[in-house]
Amino acid sequence: MSAFKMTVIGDSFAEGRGDPRPDGSFGGWVPALGRHLGIDESDILNLGAFAALTGDVIERQLPVALENPAPLMGVTVGGNDLVRDYDRDRFRDNLRLILSRLVGAGRTVFTITYPDIPGRIPGLSAGQRDALRRNFARGNADIRDLVAELGVRCLDMPTLPATADASMWNPDGIHPSAAGHLQIGSALADLLKDARYSTTGSATAGPSPTAPRHALRETR
Repeated sequence: MSAFKMTVIGDSFAEGRGDPRPDGSFGGWVPALGRHLGIDESDILNLGAFAALTGDVIERQLPVALENPAPLMGVTVGGNDLVRDYDRDRFRDNLRLILSRLVGAGRTVFTITYPDIPGRIPGLSAGQRDALRRNFARGNADIRDLVAELGVRCLDMPTLPATADASMWNPDGIHPSAAGHLQIGSALADLLKDARYSTTGSATAGPSPTAPRHALRETR
C-alpha cells in the first residue's frame, strides 16, 4: 500500500512553477491544497514536470503514480499539448488513458479545465492568439466530456471570475503567481471537501464529480 495520501501528475502547473522557494524548488497549489485538507507535504507525491506533454506523463509519470496510488489523485496536464503539439484525437485519447487508469475503488481523481491562457501570453499575433483559443476551447470541451464519462472531479477554471485578475498570473501569462497558486489550492479544496478524505488512507467520492461554478476567494 502506498504511503502517500495524495499523488499528483502533470506539467509545470502541477510542479508549482510561478511559486519559487528559496531553495530553488517550487511550492504551488499542491502543498496549498494539502494544507487545506490537513495533509502534510511529506505525504504528497508530486511528479509534475516542466514542459511535460500528455505523452510524457503516460510514459514517465503514470507508471510511478500507479505504483503509488493514493486516496487523492490529481492530474493537470495538457496545456503544453494545446500550445505546442496539438492533435485533438491524440489529446483526447491520452487524457482518457491517464484518467481511466487512475480511477479506481477508494480513490478520488481530480483535474482542471483551462482559463484564457492564450489571452495572456505576450508577443502573440492576433492570428496566433485566435488559433490557440480554438485549441483551448476544444481541449476544455474534451476534458469536460471525459470527466463526465469517467466520474472525475473537475475544477472548471474558465468559470472562476478571479482567473481574470492579472495578480493571479506570472508575467509569462502561462503560470500562476504565488497568490494564484494559493487561490487554486483553495478552490480545489472546496471541490474536494465532500470527498470524505480519510487520513488513514482511503477516500470515498462524494455525490458529484464536477465542480460547482463558484468564485475563487479574493486575495488579500
